[in-house]
Amino acid sequence: MSALVFVSVGTDHHPFDRLIGWVDAWLPDGVQCVVQYGTSAPPLRAEGVAYLSHGALTGLLEEAAVVVCHGGPATITESRRHGRRPIVVPRSPDLGEHVDDHQQRFCARMAAKGLISTAADEDAFPGLLNHALRSPGDFAVEVGGGDVAESIARFGSLVDDLLGRRA
Repeated sequence: MSALVFVSVGTDHHPFDRLIGWVDAWLPDGVQCVVQYGTSAPPLRAEGVAYLSHGALTGLLEEAAVVVCHGGPATITESRRHGRRPIVVPRSPDLGEHVDDHQQRFCARMAAKGLISTAADEDAFPGLLNHALRSPGDFAVEVGGGDVAESIARFGSLVDDLLGRRA
């Protein structure tokens, strides 16, 4: 069986047909791909499911060699928690995919830190997926690694600064 590519558009009520279309246009023969498509049009070539239970989502994240998702912080965090640096396509409010540009801003910051890979456009998308399938180690992250420790240290520093100002 081939490596699994898991794609999630999340649960927002805005359709994200652009990402589903990119996946269908890219999907080569012999690659297993499961797409959680929400309110978007179902994929034509990949296996599709509208919504997943948390257990099913977790199982796919664990099994997937490659994770592709929208720019939702929860989906990105879950992907990283399961050892995958996701390929992210942020939703665009200009295309009616979301109410504002928070996914674009959030993803720009995450990509600048090397925590995700973003597909800026349809031309970049297949190259990232093909790279991830050829070199999965390039898209792996250490589970329970520095992300949490760094966040805790940063939080502690902020609290210390706040308490120091009150004294």
